[in-house]
Amino acid sequence: MRKIQKISVVSKILVGQAFITLLVVTSFFMFGSYISTKSALYGGLAALIPNWYFARKINKHKGQEAKKIVRSFYAGESGKLILTAILFSLILQDPRIDFLAVLTAYMAALTVFWFALLIRKY
Repeated sequence: MRKIQKISVVSKILVGQAFITLLVVTSFFMFGSYISTKSALYGGLAALIPNWYFARKINKHKGQEAKKIVRSFYAGESGKLILTAILFSLILQDPRIDFLAVLTAYMAALTVFWFALLIRKY
């Protein structure tokens, strides 16, 4: 009999962030301009890419001793913050950017964490 593998909470969060980003970008595409659509995509990616990096970093040491897990957690969080700063500095290099659209998509993607806490099963 095939064993059904459960999707991890981290994977669900990343998929949720990608979905919310797609939803916001689609909204800007339908009701905004090309610049706001591009800006929303940048904002969503600025949230999604660092969180993907963090997830990869902490899952690498899954099942090992606690010291290694904590060390990978701190390294992943540091890398995530640095990656976020780099992505925002690259986004701000574009002179034709709608910063409100960037922040809207970025913040919308980050709200997935709040909903994940509200709907998680114990």
